[in-house]
Amino acid sequence: MGATKRSILIMFCALMLFRHVEASSSSPSPQKNQSQGSLDSFLYNYALNSIPKPRTGQVYEVSSPANFSGVGVSLLRLRAHSLWKNGANLSSIEIPPKAALPFPFTRRVDLVKQDLGNWSTSYYNIVPNYTLVAPVVGLLVYNSDAGPTSTRLVGLEMRGDSVITVSFRNVSLNQYDAASLRCVRFAADGTLQLSNVSGGGSTCVWRSDGHFSIFAPLNMKKNKKKGKESEVKWWMIGIPGGVAAAAVLVAGGGILWWWRSVRKMERIAERSEGLNSIWIGSSRMPTATGIRTQPNLENSYIP
Repeated sequence: MGATKRSILIMFCALMLFRHVEASSSSPSPQKNQSQGSLDSFLYNYALNSIPKPRTGQVYEVSSPANFSGVGVSLLRLRAHSLWKNGANLSSIEIPPKAALPFPFTRRVDLVKQDLGNWSTSYYNIVPNYTLVAPVVGLLVYNSDAGPTSTRLVGLEMRGDSVITVSFRNVSLNQYDAASLRCVRFAADGTLQLSNVSGGGSTCVWRSDGHFSIFAPLNMKKNKKKGKESEVKWWMIGIPGGVAAAAVLVAGGGILWWWRSVRKMERIAERSEGLNSIWIGSSRMPTATGIRTQPNLENSYIP
């Protein structure tokens, strides 16, 4: 009897341990080098569980999972013909009309937008000689009609010259040189694709779904810092020089005003006096007219 109880207790403990391990494995831990595929599956299943019956054509913003604070997830369910006719707009990700179809083809798709936020570097390695300056944003396409045993992840086939536009307008990139920034796409097979940024340094365009971000050269901040230091030095030299130049201009203007005032007073004085003038050498001298009436003494007695 005692052995039976011990066996039941051991089986019960093993069952509880198995459930704990299964629950832990269903939610990937946010650790570096964690499988990106497991993260994508977890976020998609989390979105479906948060929205049991999503309506076609409506964008759903899903709150962050408990152990992924700061991660944003959006879900949009569309029919394939609606995706082709009208395109799709998931805030910072836009697919133009008559541009894309699911591949392999399926009647309905779930477009999932991810914003990994501060978890970006935990799942995606830094590009050599570059540093991450924007969060990793993902666009994944799933077959919403597939059964639980079928492969649900599909892709987008872009037609003609159509592109997917990914905007990072909420990220401040003013401190970086737009010509040195690079858009990066992380493909499902682990390869990287780089391209130039557009839209003033905050927009990337791609011809496929995946995960996207923006990188800057490692030495860009250092160069910017040197440029700022040089600018400060020029300001330190220019401000005193400008003050001195302004003082010279003010003093010169004062002297000119005084000289003109004196000349004006001299001209007024010359016009007011009824004196003749004569030239003595190279100088012009005033002279008075002769006195006609000679003075006479009152008493002309001479002793």
